[in-house]
Amino acid sequence: MAFPPTSSLRDLMDAPMRPGAVTWIGVRGARRAPMTALQTVAVVAGEGLIGDRYSRRDGARQATLIAAESLKAIASHLGRETVLPEDLRRNIVVEGLNLLALKERRFQIGTGIFETTGECHPCSFLEAQLGVGGYNAARGLGGITARVIQSGQLSVGDRVVRL
Repeated sequence: MAFPPTSSLRDLMDAPMRPGAVTWIGVRGARRAPMTALQTVAVVAGEGLIGDRYSRRDGARQATLIAAESLKAIASHLGRETVLPEDLRRNIVVEGLNLLALKERRFQIGTGIFETTGECHPCSFLEAQLGVGGYNAARGLGGITARVIQSGQLSVGDRVVRL
């Protein structure tokens, strides 16, 4: 497929995109603590998701997001039927959206506004959690980290919209 000569990479990156939707929300109060699934969570600017261990001031990892499609791919790489969101310990699972399209962008979920701070790379914990090959299965599929810019509330089913 050829691109029109006037389409720069920036134009393509700024092109409209279909919003995604939140399919799962989870928090954990302490390191290695089990995830608690929620239907709704409050987010606080400069802190993160209420009840999550990363809820603190000025952190770049106030929220972590992963695509539902990535969970399916990771499961496939491991020869499993499923990988659960709590296995990867991400806060928000979204569907229908390539999270890398939010790189260096702000986005809205519910009434909260977030700013992408980086990619969420897998760590050695995944090898223990998912078994041999877990780390490599998740490489490139770990999602993104974000900071909360505007306080609000988000719920399962809310749209994820790039601003």
